[in-house]
Order: sequence, then C-alpha cells, then structure tokens
Amino acid sequence: MSQTMKPATAASKLGILLGAAPEEFRTTPITRAELDALREDPPQWLVDLRRNGPFPRDVVAAKLGVSKSGLARARMTEPLDADQVGALLADPPEWLVRERETHREVVTEQERLREQRDR
Repeated sequence: MSQTMKPATAASKLGILLGAAPEEFRTTPITRAELDALREDPPQWLVDLRRNGPFPRDVVAAKLGVSKSGLARARMTEPLDADQVGALLADPPEWLVRERETHREVVTEQERLREQRDR
C-alpha cells in the first residue's frame, strides 16, 4: 500500500493554495506517486494556479522578496494573485521597501555566518 499525504501537505509541496484547488484534490489523500505525476505533468488547473494564484503566504513572500514575518508585520494575511503581486512590485508601498531591505540584510547575515562556520 502506498503512503498517502493529506491534501494540505500535497498543496504545500506543490506551492499552491489548497482552497483554490479543485474539490477532488482538496478532499482526497494523495500518494507520493500521484504527487510526482502532478509535478512531472501538471494538469491545466495546476499550471493556472501556479501562474495566476491565488498564492499561499510563502509563495507571496518569495515573489515579493520578503519573509513571511514581513508579510505578517504588514498585516498581509490574505492570499494574493499574480495581478496583486505585480501591482505591489510595480509601485511598492513603504512597508514593502522596508521589509525587502530587512530581508536582504537577514539573508546577507545568514550567508556571512554560514561562510564563517564552513571555514
């Protein structure tokens, strides 16, 4: 018998928002083989979700170049779609400029510490 995962876990691994997926996906456990098949040959609904959203918080954070904590500090709690992310990037509000700089500083410091540790 194949090991299965909850739909929420599969959605996370695929980088999609579970609530935006088709009902059959949301309500049916997924095997590892089925997950691999979705990755290798994604159906149109998955292609569309990955391209247009709505996106889960971790994907929104990555697209905006901030941390999930940065989104929380900005009170950005709702999923965003591609148009909303694009609008924020085209005309970044002050919180986004600040959070992007903070995120860059944290990543730079993490890289410095990693290099120091690996010496």
